This record gives sequence, C-alpha cells and structure tokens, in this order.
Amino acid sequence: MSTLQEFLNINPIDNLVDEVVISDRFKDSDGSIMKFKIKAMTNKDFDEIRKKSMEVKKNRRIEMDMQKFNSAIVINHTVVPDFKDSESIKKTGSLNPEEYMNKVLLAGEIAELVAQIQRLSGFDRDVNDLVEEAKN
Repeated sequence: MSTLQEFLNINPIDNLVDEVVISDRFKDSDGSIMKFKIKAMTNKDFDEIRKKSMEVKKNRRIEMDMQKFNSAIVINHTVVPDFKDSESIKKTGSLNPEEYMNKVLLAGEIAELVAQIQRLSGFDRDVNDLVEEAKN
C-alpha cells in the first residue's frame, strides 16, 4: 500500500490538465462537441493573478476587478484554444488576448471556463468567496 507521501511524489501538480466541454455551441464538422484543454492554477499563479487584479479606488479602498481576474484565469490557463495566439488575434481584428477572448466566447462560456479551471485547481467553492477571504 502506498503512503500519502509516495502519492504526492509521483503526482505533482505541475502540468495538471483536463479536457472539458463548456458549451454545446462548439461542434466540429461531424457534429461532435469540441473540448477545451485547460491546466490547473498553482498557488503562485492564483496569487499573481489576484494581485494583478486588485485596484486602488479613489477612496483608497482596494477592490478586486473580477473581470480582469476571470480573463487572466481563462487566458493563462486554457491550453487549447490558445487565446494568446497572435494569428488568431490578428484574424479577428483584436488587439490583445483579452479582446480576442471576448470576441469569440459568450459571457456564460467564459464563466463556465473559469469554473472548470477553478475546479481543476482544487477550489470547491466559488472563487468570489475565496477572493473575499483573501481581501480580509
């Protein structure tokens, strides 16, 4: 029987990936639903995205920009499709990965992708709850 230590040693979290369905809108030529390939966030990834998404307001209050936070999760943790692909960005007339993502995905699809990445990253609860905890 293996121990927890042995399990952890042979199952590191780097490069933890999954294929997920986020909408039945994405069908290939034979009608089968296409999957997105996502990768898990590490603690360092989560912390960096959280910090970059914080904004100091006029009243010196620090608030989380959830749109920026969710966009960063999707752009940095979706392997396929690659939202950073310069050719795709150019083809759609977008200026950056965030604009490209918003041109090709519906709001609910972005939300579902964020939820799937969070699930793969080990979050059992809504990330908004986690952000509120981190702010306090």
